[in-house]
Amino acid sequence: MRSSPFAAPDGTLVAAPDPARVGFLTSHDFAHRGLWGGPVPENSLAAARAAIQGGFGIECDVRLSRDGTVMVFHDADTERLTGRADAIATMAAHDIQALRLGGGEEQVPTLAQLAGLIAGRVPLLIEIKTDTLAQTAPLCLAVRRVLEGYRGPVAVMGFNPEVSRWFLNHAPKMVRGLVMTEHRGSRGRALRDAIVRRLAVRRARPDFLAYDARLLPSALPAALRAKGLPVLSWTVRSEADRATVAAHADRPIFERPRSA
Repeated sequence: MRSSPFAAPDGTLVAAPDPARVGFLTSHDFAHRGLWGGPVPENSLAAARAAIQGGFGIECDVRLSRDGTVMVFHDADTERLTGRADAIATMAAHDIQALRLGGGEEQVPTLAQLAGLIAGRVPLLIEIKTDTLAQTAPLCLAVRRVLEGYRGPVAVMGFNPEVSRWFLNHAPKMVRGLVMTEHRGSRGRALRDAIVRRLAVRRARPDFLAYDARLLPSALPAALRAKGLPVLSWTVRSEADRATVAAHADRPIFERPRSA
């Protein structure tokens, strides 16, 4: 039988990671951007404290300020969360931290502040947000520097397979993941998307997947999970989502209901 052009020499897309190395990924549910809601804003230190108190792992997003500081922030610009319309990448860290999240008292934390607060008490899952390929290496390097000497379970991930690839090449001991969704439509588009996703896995060589819960069950995460790759799933917001993830993945990346 002719081998797939997307398979590794042994017929698999990626090698299964050492279970001892990635076990923390399946030991906790992860609070998406911390345990936020009501007066507690997403990706804030208050949201992290609430997650720690609840015994949950913490998922966060990071971007790079103009002066090279890793900021814990999801969006490329600040308008939705602070009311001020500026791009994170064009602002110095002290200007970003002068803003307040959601009209309250919480400032935008740095990754160093968040890591210092968590201090290894619960697992930390860092999504690296890049809008251009040129942003990838500088942000990955800055994240690696922040985490040097960090004692605690931590992993990095991104939609861009170059994030995982960068850590494979420059910090191979770091647990690294690939965030994935699907673009379903016509048969032709679905086939192209399936090929692109397989190529992304081959390029990234991740230790785990973080897969869109809306699209489970799906063949690719099922196949990789069967080979030993942990599969987390985002964003879980309902009991139905939790049931789907329980059946087809290992742990949810969740938000509590908006009414909570």
